[in-house]
Amino acid sequence: MSVRTRATPRTRLRGVDRARDLPAATREPIARRSLHDELLQRLRELIVEGALVPGAKVPERELCEQFAVSRTPMREALKVLAAEGLVVLMPNRGATVSELTRAELEEVFPVMGSLEALAGRLAAEHIEDGEIADIRRLHERMVRHYQSGELKAYFRVNQEIHERILDAARNPTLAKLYRGLAGRVRRARYIANMSPERWRQAVIEHEAILAALSARDGRRLARLLESHLAHKLETVREALERDD
Repeated sequence: MSVRTRATPRTRLRGVDRARDLPAATREPIARRSLHDELLQRLRELIVEGALVPGAKVPERELCEQFAVSRTPMREALKVLAAEGLVVLMPNRGATVSELTRAELEEVFPVMGSLEALAGRLAAEHIEDGEIADIRRLHERMVRHYQSGELKAYFRVNQEIHERILDAARNPTLAKLYRGLAGRVRRARYIANMSPERWRQAVIEHEAILAALSARDGRRLARLLESHLAHKLETVREALERDD
């Protein structure tokens, strides 16, 4: 699918003090059969997409009421998010959203780049035709979001593409390490609002990634995924410099 010029996105982050202020998609009760994973996903989205900003207190009681869960699964989920570096747990004070520091991002991005490269090499060896077809359909949807200037929808499909490549690597240890860092990388990406040219370049890079995956060229795919993440770090650096 070719890349066409799209409208410049306008996004901003906002703090949340009460559950009724949360985005509509996060305000639905959670089904019991997938409680832990679904709760983690909802909380990650609130943090990664900026509904809960750095330094904000996580409104545990309100979220429990809104999601129809007890305090125990909420606290278990927050412990996982603390291990991922997304929240800080303070004794008798609850959880707050962790601050993003430049030093931390400079450490995390190269590690994540190496994990992406390994995932690409392994995925090229193990991926099946049906999985490639699914990723191609996701890519086409992502490009449509790009052309419409739908940044949040674009990022969500983009994330799913990277997750599908990771799944195709067939390596649970790699997946565990990757997902332990992914939240911080995605959060930085949301905060760093891409320029139109940066966004266009990212889509072009994804087209090259899809081509390498379709050809099962593991070495090329590894290089493309690692450089793709390095370019994301450049975008984050530019955003941090603008904010200084």
